[in-house]
Amino acid sequence: MVDDQTVNQVVDSGKREPVGYELPLLLFAGFRTVLDELHAELAEQGHPDVRPAYGFAMQAIGLDGAPASEIGRRLGVSKQAAGKTVDRLVAAGYAERVDDPADARRRIVRLTPRGLDSLARSAAIFDRIRATWSAALGEGRLRALEDDLRKVTAPTAFRLDAAGWMGGTS
Repeated sequence: MVDDQTVNQVVDSGKREPVGYELPLLLFAGFRTVLDELHAELAEQGHPDVRPAYGFAMQAIGLDGAPASEIGRRLGVSKQAAGKTVDRLVAAGYAERVDDPADARRRIVRLTPRGLDSLARSAAIFDRIRATWSAALGEGRLRALEDDLRKVTAPTAFRLDAAGWMGGTS
């Protein structure tokens, strides 16, 4: 819905049975609800500057760090786009650029203790949000929903390149 009007007004026939275009909107609304709640709670816990794209980027950096080109590949964006996100993470204190111990000509991006803290807090918040959904829907229904989504999603759907995909770069 946008301003109390159906987004896909062209095909909305007014029928009360499920319509195809609502499925991706409901899935996206669930995704957005979880992320909005996550970021509100992260802000309360000392991470007010974390944005959804940062979480994907920090996952792409990983525990061992990675060069900007690899971060871009993992996110499905250009090295330059990854570099801009890394610049923001560095400025906010979530990541740092360091010399690569394996290759003195190369720099890698590594998570700082602040970045690792935000990821640990995110994991705990996601667990709490899931528990809230379980209480609202019932654990059996929530597990069935999760199982059903696993059945209809491609095994390769769990990728970090959501930001690039939504931006049209992959």
